[in-house]
Amino acid sequence: MTTAPLMPMAAMVFLTFTVWGMMFVRTVPLLRATGVSMDALKTRASRPSLPPKVMAANDNLMNLFEMPVLFYALCLAMAVAGVWGGLFAAGAWAFVGLRAVHSLVHCTFNNVVMRLTAYLASTLVLFGLWVGFALQPGG
Repeated sequence: MTTAPLMPMAAMVFLTFTVWGMMFVRTVPLLRATGVSMDALKTRASRPSLPPKVMAANDNLMNLFEMPVLFYALCLAMAVAGVWGGLFAAGAWAFVGLRAVHSLVHCTFNNVVMRLTAYLASTLVLFGLWVGFALQPGG
C-alpha cells in the first residue's frame, strides 16, 4: 500500500471545507441582517431568494459531492493497489487543480463558460485516470 494518493484526496477534502466555510460566512450574516427564519431554509424550494454569491457557494458545495466522490474512490483504490507516480500523480493533482479553479470561478465571478471548461476538463482527467487504473497489469 502507498499513501501518496491520499495527498490529492486530502487536498480535495480541504477544498470542500473551504467552500463549506465560504457558504456559512456568506449565509449567516445575510440571514441575521434580513431576519429570514432558519425554517425558510428547510428545502431548496422553500428558500427565499438569496443573492447569487450565497447560492453559488451552496451550489458549489453540492458539486463537490458529485464527481469528486469518484476521485476519492480512485485515490483509495490506487493506495490499496500501490499504483502511483507518473501520469497517475500528475492526473490526480490536475484534477484537484481543475476542481479548485471550478470552485474559485463558481464562488467569485461565476463565468459559466470558464466554470464549465474547468468542470469538463476535470471530468475528462478523472475518466482518463480510471481507464488507466483499470488497464493496469493485474487489474
